[in-house]
Amino acid sequence: MACTAALSLALLLGGCASLFQYEETPDPNANPALSQATWWNDFHDPMLAELINRAMLANPNISSAQAALQKARALRDVNLAANRPNLTVSGSVQRNTADEGPSNVVFRGGLDASWELDVFGANRSAVANSEAELRAAIANLRDVQLSMTAEVALAYIQLRSLQAQLDIAQRNLGSQSETLQITDWRAQAGLVTSLEVEQAQTAASQSAAQIPALQSSLNQARHSLAVLTGQTPNELEAELLATGPIPQIDAQVANVIPADSLRQRADVRAAEARISASIAAVDEARKARLPKFRLGGSLGLTALTLTGFSNGAALATQILGSAAMPILDGGASKARVRVQQAALAQTRAAYQSTLLTALKEVEDALIALHYDRERLGYLQQAATSADNAAGLAQNRYNSGLIDYQTVLQTQRTLLGAQVSVANLQADLSSGHVRLIKAMGGGW
Repeated sequence: MACTAALSLALLLGGCASLFQYEETPDPNANPALSQATWWNDFHDPMLAELINRAMLANPNISSAQAALQKARALRDVNLAANRPNLTVSGSVQRNTADEGPSNVVFRGGLDASWELDVFGANRSAVANSEAELRAAIANLRDVQLSMTAEVALAYIQLRSLQAQLDIAQRNLGSQSETLQITDWRAQAGLVTSLEVEQAQTAASQSAAQIPALQSSLNQARHSLAVLTGQTPNELEAELLATGPIPQIDAQVANVIPADSLRQRADVRAAEARISASIAAVDEARKARLPKFRLGGSLGLTALTLTGFSNGAALATQILGSAAMPILDGGASKARVRVQQAALAQTRAAYQSTLLTALKEVEDALIALHYDRERLGYLQQAATSADNAAGLAQNRYNSGLIDYQTVLQTQRTLLGAQVSVANLQADLSSGHVRLIKAMGGGW
């Protein structure tokens, strides 16, 4: 009989739950176009890909965002639980003692169940709110991941640019040292004055002074990359000691961008999720003013001995239904609705601001890339001509046909042109990274 009563109670609550059960929305999955877009592979640099993979696994900021996502998922599950029946088991032992007469011990066991009928959908609105917050947490994780991969790429591009500048400075110093030696020989032969020797020494010393500064910046860039990948500052020294080319990307990659790519930006998706959350919060506040219905029941057994529960125990069952509705609350419930409506207006305004900012960042990145490509073509032509001019000037100086001032000027022009090309190549690669970040990932 006890089992029959418990089964009846469970079926009653289960049957009611099936009528109003909230259909659980699966966890939002990452946008396939974004999650599969390893955009850094377009640079065709294995070391860059390796560093980004390390950062994705070990960077503390990404770990923090992942923990925030787990928290949002758990809060969603808490709200989901409110739509399901609750079942509680209880037990007690009571000893009764009288002044006269024997004492007795009473054992009690109980099974209580309850379920709130979400007739008007208040609980479902709360779940929708938490689902939207979960989507916002997912978008935030994507944003942190994208920002971190972009930071690693920018730091890596800077490191390769510094290596290129160091190589240019060392080659220029070698050329100036040869010129200094020739000038010194010519001065000993009485062909030039000591003024030209001092000028050659000054140029060589100035070039040599640039090398320690570049080496210091290189070490700092390696330290930054190590920290971004979750390592101690000196751990990448051996791996990044060798000079490598500045990573470049195909110029045609940024020429065709799908019109809806902005929607994959994490801040845009998070803003959309917050609007959904605010709409659900308004709905929840409105429905909180409507009646609430609740079903409950209990099953209790009382016996004088533990073995009595299976034979001779007193059985008590109870099934209850209740309804409640706020009537007078001083206008608090209406005020809560207005609070959520104002919050919704704020999230909509924030969404518009986010979209405008996204559009500006994309347009700025595209314009910068366009004009940097145009500048690079001219600078490469200038560097080629400067290299030819420096070679011709050096040969003519060695033959005694021109003075040292011409050689010095052509060397300075060559150095400036080569450094400008290296810097602009790095700017172009960094510009592609910023465009990818502005678009919210690859496309």
